[in-house]
Parts: sequence; C-alpha cells; structure tokens
Amino acid sequence: MGLRFIGTTSDDGDCPTLYEIEGTNKILVQGERETDPEHLAALRDVKPSETFVRVPRSLLARYAPRTEAPALQPFSSITHLFREFRHTAWRLETRRGYASDRRSPKWQRFLAGEDIAREPDNVWRENVRTQTAQGKRFERVRLVDEPMTRGQEFLLASAPSNVAAGEDIRNLTRQKAQQLRLPDYDFWLFDSRVVARFAFDDEDTTLGVYVTDDPADVLAACQARDAAWHYATRTADFARRVRSGM
Repeated sequence: MGLRFIGTTSDDGDCPTLYEIEGTNKILVQGERETDPEHLAALRDVKPSETFVRVPRSLLARYAPRTEAPALQPFSSITHLFREFRHTAWRLETRRGYASDRRSPKWQRFLAGEDIAREPDNVWRENVRTQTAQGKRFERVRLVDEPMTRGQEFLLASAPSNVAAGEDIRNLTRQKAQQLRLPDYDFWLFDSRVVARFAFDDEDTTLGVYVTDDPADVLAACQARDAAWHYATRTADFARRVRSGM
C-alpha cells in the first residue's frame, strides 16, 4: 500500500508531516521521536511495536482528515464539473507519461517528427473556448524532469493547441516541485472547493478519481496550487528555454 502526502508544517521539509496510507482509513505521522522519560512513563497500554512522535497541534488542525476517505469513481463522474465550475479549474500533472497520450494517433505522428503544435478543435478544446469566453479559467502546471521524458516532450509539443483554446499551461521542474513539497499525485481543483485526485496503474492508465470537498484536502490542494503557480513557467517561455538548451 502506498503513501499519499497530505501536508506538512515544516519549513525545512524534514518534519512534521502527515501521510495517508492508501486503501485504508489510517494516517501515518512523521515527527520527532518522544524521548522524555517522564512522558514515556506516563503512557498507557503501550505495545512493544508502538513508538511515539511529537507534532504541533497546527499540523492536525490544518491537515487531519475530517471525513471518511472517498471512494474511487470513474473519471466520467466528474466530466460535468468542467462545464459547471464557476471560476477556476486547475490541474497538477505529476507523471512522466500518460497511457492515454501513447494510445492517441497523435503520438505516432510525434514520434515520426511531425509538428503537432496546431491541431483542430476537439470536444475538450471546444469546451475550454466556451468556458473561458464566460470569464472562467482553465489552468495547469505540468512537472517536467531533467532531461524530459518522451511523454513530457509530447505534452510540451502539443500544448499550443490547448493554449490557443484558452488554457494557461505552465511547467515546473520536478526538482523545484520536490523543494516546494508539492504532492506526488495528479488532481483537478474546481473553484477552490472540490478536489478530484487521480489514481493510475503502473502503466500510467487512469483507474478513476477520488472526489472530495473535505476542508483539509481542499486546503492542501489550494496551497499546492499557489506554490506551483508562483514558480511555474508559461508554456511558450519554457519551450523557448528547452530549445535554447539543445
């Protein structure tokens, strides 16, 4: 079972931190080990396998889940949100590639060296145009490795079509994301109120989404968005930087 980073109150990235043990209703707490003999002597019903850590109250107040873990839903269950959101739809993309990209006809054209920067509108881009014409915002931050993977190169090469439709897509190095303690999972954040976190298999295929409006999850997503957006680079500027480094 994997760990999902929830949040931290540490400025240095060491501790304290909360993680969710995926597939369970349990939380893993990282903090300084309790060593005060008086405190240890006062603990009750201690099993040999147990240990104890210190964390600030603010960590639990800010991030501790307050509701039951959401169930996995098909991605189709949130498609209406891309039309019905009122202000912002924001995406964090963390993976090194996506199975849906590799299965698209455009992937083979990309591998053959064709220009895929300008594509005709599809259902997604038509909706982006419709929503942004009403003053709404579609925004993404994509994490990129150094050097970039083929999947990341594909997304950068094909991004101009989505940007032309109205999306604001930006890029951030994975190294910087790790320094910022950004989550290591993909999610959509709608109107700073609803989070849809993706689940993938080992082949980068989307299994579904976990949808929640739990205040702790929403706050963590908002904080990740604000940090990522501040440091990320617009697609056109990032592409010029990549070309100049070749």
